[in-house]
Parts: sequence; structure tokens; C-alpha cells
Amino acid sequence: MSWRIPLFGSQQQQTDPNFQDIPTQSWYPPSVIGSSSRPSTPTSSSASPHRRASDHPQPSSRGQPSPAEAAGIIARLKNKSIEELQRLLKDTEAYNAFFNSLDQVKTQNNVHDELRKETLQLARDNLEKEQRILELRNQCTIIRTTELAAAQDRLTDLEKQKDDIMRSYSPAALLDKLQMSMAKLDDESEELHGKFLEKDTDLPTFVQKYKKLRTVYHKQALLHLAGQTSVR
Repeated sequence: MSWRIPLFGSQQQQTDPNFQDIPTQSWYPPSVIGSSSRPSTPTSSSASPHRRASDHPQPSSRGQPSPAEAAGIIARLKNKSIEELQRLLKDTEAYNAFFNSLDQVKTQNNVHDELRKETLQLARDNLEKEQRILELRNQCTIIRTTELAAAQDRLTDLEKQKDDIMRSYSPAALLDKLQMSMAKLDDESEELHGKFLEKDTDLPTFVQKYKKLRTVYHKQALLHLAGQTSVR
């Protein structure tokens, strides 16, 4: 492929007096304006595009097309006449039509449309779930204000009962209960002994009851002593 586009542009420039009307500043993409497809006066630098590219390397950026893409754009522009190029530079609608016909632009537009459709679908799905979310939120509020409050009150009562039971069966509480039982047995045995002295009961009955009371008393006394020793 020979680079004869600049020469063709110079010949047309000599025969076409309107060539100088092409504006130097336009809204055309910088990558296209600076390409070799634009007619230009053959100079030492434009006559050797390969040398110019090597002498002045252009850094790639996110907004610039790749060399392959730029070559495709140039291939579409080089067959256009001066009048068509002038129209692309001056006519916004013609430029937009050409720009939107590029494969790279079509690909970007398709990706944009797909993303927009997916976003709209996600938004519709969220709107459809909004009523269900509100219902669940109301249920959570009801549970938190009624059922949860009742459950917390019940839990508080159960914890209080548990604490009371734990206190009643603590070693100190058991020793106190055992001490109270021993005192009661001692009082009963003393009362029984007083009745025997007053002749209110006979000897066999007194001996049987008194022996039973004192036996239980001494058993509890031994348990109380052992409990005190273990607690210490």
C-alpha cells in the first residue's frame, strides 16, 4: 500500500480554490484531524509519514483509538472527495452520521444500551420488591414492639426465678435451712421432754418419739458441721 494521499491532496488543492476554506479548528476528533487522510501540502515531513511517526511518537491515551482502529478510520476517509471531507468538517449531521457508522462507536453504543437495559431491569425488580420489603419491615416493627417486648418480660421473670432458686440452693442457704431444722427438732424434743415430766405421756411413747427426734437432730448436726467445714 503506497502513501499517495498527500500528493493527491496537493493536486486537488491546486485545482480547487475552495480547499483553503477548510477550518483548522473544528469539533472533529483529534485522532482523525491529525491523521494522514487529511489533505495537506506536501512538505518534507508530510511526504514521509513513517519518518514523522518515528520522529514524533504520539503517546496513547484512553480517549485515543488504537493504531488498528485509526487505520480503519483512515481507510474509510481516504476514498472520500474533498467536498465530502469538507462536509464532514462543516456539517454536524453528516459528521454524526459518519461517526455513528464506525464499528468502534457501534460497539460502544451496543454496550451502553445493554448496560442501560440491565440497569432499568434491576430498577424494575427493586420496585417490584419494594412492597414486600415494606411488609417485612412492618412485621419486624410489630414483632419488636409487641412480641419481642412480651418475650423480654418473660425472660426477665424467668431469670429472676432462676436467681431465686440458685440463692435458695446455695451452700450458705442450705446451711441456714439445716440450722433452722435443727432448732425446730431441738424445740420439739424439749417440748416432748416437758410433757413426760408433767406425766402427760407414758414412758414407752416418750422414749420412742424422743429417740427419733434426737436421732434426726444429730444427723442434721453432723451434716451442718460437715457443710461448714467444706465451705471454709
